[in-house]
Amino acid sequence: MAADTRTAGRRPGGEQYEYRVLTLPRETSRAQARQLLTEQAEYGHWELARVRLYLGGARRVWLRRKIIRVARTG
Repeated sequence: MAADTRTAGRRPGGEQYEYRVLTLPRETSRAQARQLLTEQAEYGHWELARVRLYLGGARRVWLRRKIIRVARTG
């Protein structure tokens, strides 16, 4: 499994998202993929943005989460 994390620009609503792209090989079962994505959602606060299934059976999964900026006080 390969992972790539990057930050995207602002959305029309003003939110910014951080994206992680995971590439799952064709040998990965649905149960294994589901378990991996569940762990990412629970512990990393990622949400599923997009999934692409390729002809050879590989999957590319885009996860995203909001970037929360804390405003300085004082």
